[in-house]
Amino acid sequence: MTSSMLLRYGMNPHQKPARVLMEEGELPFEVLGGSPGYINLLDALNSWQLVRELRALLGLPAAASFKHVSPAGAAVAVPLNEVERKACFVDDLELSPLASAYARARGADRMSSFGDWVALSDTCDLPTARILRREVSDGVIAPDYDPDALALLRGKREGSYRILRIDPSYEPPPIERRQVFGVTLEQQRNNAVLSAQAFERIVTKNRTLSDEALRDLIIASVACKYTQSNSVVLAHNGQVTGVGAGQQSRVHCTRLAAHKSDLWFLRQHPAVFEFRFAQGVSRAERNNAIDVYFLEELTPAEQVAWEQAFEVIPRRLSAAEKRAWLERVDGVALSSDAYFPFRDSIDRASRSGVRYIAQPGGSVHDESVIAACDEYGMVMCFTGLRLFHH
Repeated sequence: MTSSMLLRYGMNPHQKPARVLMEEGELPFEVLGGSPGYINLLDALNSWQLVRELRALLGLPAAASFKHVSPAGAAVAVPLNEVERKACFVDDLELSPLASAYARARGADRMSSFGDWVALSDTCDLPTARILRREVSDGVIAPDYDPDALALLRGKREGSYRILRIDPSYEPPPIERRQVFGVTLEQQRNNAVLSAQAFERIVTKNRTLSDEALRDLIIASVACKYTQSNSVVLAHNGQVTGVGAGQQSRVHCTRLAAHKSDLWFLRQHPAVFEFRFAQGVSRAERNNAIDVYFLEELTPAEQVAWEQAFEVIPRRLSAAEKRAWLERVDGVALSSDAYFPFRDSIDRASRSGVRYIAQPGGSVHDESVIAACDEYGMVMCFTGLRLFHH
């Protein structure tokens, strides 16, 4: 390892020179393949923290799919059923626990995960590498790689695929610094622990929080901790199902996250598995076609591109059919990185099967938000932890 490394450029090609460095000691990672850039390293170091925390809190292998310093998806190793395997495009593969975690992380929002940075909590094994090998991805960070997995990944993108091995024992100093416009900002690192104890203060009439619901609240909350604020994250069955990142309004975060979560469940509709794609249509084009299938309206250009993806053009589901399918969804967990100022986010979340909510609390409208949760029979925890991330 080394204490510094030159980068091709910074956030944009005209931002040169650029490098990554340690003020003291050596870099906690080494490059095993490719040449990571500035944004790659932002994604790598943020995503590694996310999966490391999930692994420590839940005792399960964890994976994350990052784009532009926020997770498109994150998950722990909960086995996939046959429908989920098809929805994640991995029904033809043998999955290890780690591969199952990444299949879920990548599968929740496949459109956003196109060209992702991948973080793995455990040694990358061959089943996981096989998924990475065939997906459009920028790079991966993991504590280690099995030799056959590393050989496979080094052959990706003609050898330019970025592969980082991080020292799992590395702990950063308690104080972190950032320079903006020549001004240095300093703060204590966000070392808040989102263990089960953080969710003990239940403020609603419904106080029934199953082990599975608690697991999903932890997943959603840890994902919030590493998502650009404002943020709202939905999770179900061990995986993130929708992320609303970087919005200026809390309800817009909720709408975005809930819409993405709806798409995850709609992708499991039986009609999707009857699609007959035209020959030569790529995996990415299939992903896009499935998402477009659920849009209410298409432009003429979108309609032409969509029809060209199919050998036989499928019948579009009506709004009533989609609503009927989504009404079957229940038990979804939601975490917000700051309090809800109004009940509008609760009303929207209720339409996407949300049953469990975690938020810091502290709004002047807490009582009306709690009342809204009670109307829907939801369980809501006040964690007392704001999780802004910028």
